[in-house]
Amino acid sequence: MVLILVAHWETQPGPRAEQIAGLLPFLVRDSLNEPGCASYTAHRERDHPNRFVLIESYLDEEALENHRESVHFREMVLGQIVPLLAARHVAFLTHIAGA
Repeated sequence: MVLILVAHWETQPGPRAEQIAGLLPFLVRDSLNEPGCASYTAHRERDHPNRFVLIESYLDEEALENHRESVHFREMVLGQIVPLLAARHVAFLTHIAGA
């Protein structure tokens, strides 16, 4: 069963938001190269450019755990991005219908 999660990140407008936006292409690239990562996309709200949404899917729990233990997650997300955030929420989803 594929595991899907949606991460909502928010920071103050300005330099912090731009730092996060600059890191996201590297986070996406490195995450997509992980075994078991089925998809990984990063988005920025058009009307609130200090809000970001990441949509991720993993083939199983082991792949998700490997992502959380990866060097790029620890260094980029925990080390650089999380300290810039004012709010962070992660929702784990259960697929109901659709492709």
